[in-house]
Amino acid sequence: MIKNISSFIKNKPALAVGFLFCTTSLLFGIWVAAIPGIKSRLGFTDGSLGLSLLLSPLGAITGMLLSAKVFSKVPVGKWMFGGYIVLCFLVILQINAINRPLFWLSLYLFGIVSFLNGVAVNATVNMMERKFNKLFMATCHGMYSLGGTVSAGLAVAFFALYISSGRQIVIVAAVIILVIFLNRNLLLDNKDIIHSGDRLKFPSLPILGLSFICMVSFMAEGCVADWSAIYFKEVLHSPKAFISLGYAGFSAAMTIGRLNGDALLSKIGSKKIVIAGSLIAATGFLTVVLAPLVLVAIAGYVMIGFGCCCIVPVLFRASGNIPGVSSVEGFAMVTTGGLIGFLTGPSIIGFISEKAGLSKALSLLIFMTVMAAIVAWQNKFISNKTSVADENYIDLQ
Repeated sequence: MIKNISSFIKNKPALAVGFLFCTTSLLFGIWVAAIPGIKSRLGFTDGSLGLSLLLSPLGAITGMLLSAKVFSKVPVGKWMFGGYIVLCFLVILQINAINRPLFWLSLYLFGIVSFLNGVAVNATVNMMERKFNKLFMATCHGMYSLGGTVSAGLAVAFFALYISSGRQIVIVAAVIILVIFLNRNLLLDNKDIIHSGDRLKFPSLPILGLSFICMVSFMAEGCVADWSAIYFKEVLHSPKAFISLGYAGFSAAMTIGRLNGDALLSKIGSKKIVIAGSLIAATGFLTVVLAPLVLVAIAGYVMIGFGCCCIVPVLFRASGNIPGVSSVEGFAMVTTGGLIGFLTGPSIIGFISEKAGLSKALSLLIFMTVMAAIVAWQNKFISNKTSVADENYIDLQ
C-alpha cells in the first residue's frame, strides 16, 4: 500500500484530482454530524427530515439529465475547479440554513453539483490512466473513503472544543477552497470536452449489466450504513459501545482495499476483482445473517467492505471505455443503477424487515451480490486483462 500511495502522491496532476474525491467526503462527514442540530433548529420530525433528504438524490437525477449539455460546452478542468468550490458553499448553506425552503433548495442543488462533479473527476481519472499508463481510479476512491474517516474525527474534535457545526463547515470549506485554489493550474490543465453534445442513448444490455452491478454495490453500501447499527442493537442485542463497530469495520476495510486496489487490479485484472469481490461480499452478508456473536458479525462487515471496495472504481473505469459511448454517457448510464440502489435499497430492506425480520431482509443482499458476480462474469465491458493498456481496451469478441 505504501508504495502505491507514494507513487500516487508523486504524480501531482493525479493527486490534485484525488484531493477532489477527498473533498466530497470531508464535507459530507461534517454534514452528517450536523444533521441532529439541523433537525432540531428547523423543527423536522424523523419522517419530514427523511423526505427532505430525498431532494439530494433527486438533484443527482437532474444532474444526470443535464450532464450531456454541460460537458459538451464546459472543459472538464474548469468544471472541477469551479464545481467543487460551489459545492463547499452549498454545504455551508445547508448546515446554516435559516429556514426550510433554503435548506431544501441547498439539498437539491447539492445533488445536481455533486453528480456533475462526479462525472468530471471520474472521467478525468480515466483519461489520466491512459496518459500516464498507470491505474489511479481505486486510489482516488480510496481518497474519498479516507476523507470520510478524517472528517468524522474532525467533527468529534470540533465538538470537544465547543465549535458549532455551522462554524465547523466554514473552517473545513475554507481550507478546501484554499487547496483547490493552490491546485488551480493542475486542474485547469484538463481542457478536454468530454461529451459530443448528443442526447444520452438507451443503454445496451452489457451497459445495463454494469449498471446492475453498480446498483447492487451501492445498495450493499447503503444498507450497511443504514442498518448495521440497528442490526447490532435489535438482533444481536449488542452493548451500546459496540453498535457502530460493524460500520466502522466496513469503512476501514473499504479504505484499506481501495488504497491497495490499483496494485491489485494491475496484477489480477478487473473481471476477477469484481467477481471475487461480489462473492466475498455475499459471504460477508451470509456471515452477518448467521452470526451468533457480535464479533462474528463485525468480521462479516469487514468482509463486505473488502468485497465491495474495488467494484465501483472498476465500473467507473469501464464506463469511460465503452466503444461509441462518451465517458459522460457511460458514467451517467452506469451511475443510474447506483442511484436506484441508493434510493431503494435501504427502503426495501426496511419493508422486508417489518414483515419477516431484519436477518431475512439482509439475506436479500446475499442473493443480489451473487447475481452481481454472475453478471460480471458474462459482461464484455469488464476486462480480463491485467496491464494498464489492456484495462483500457474493451474486447468485443
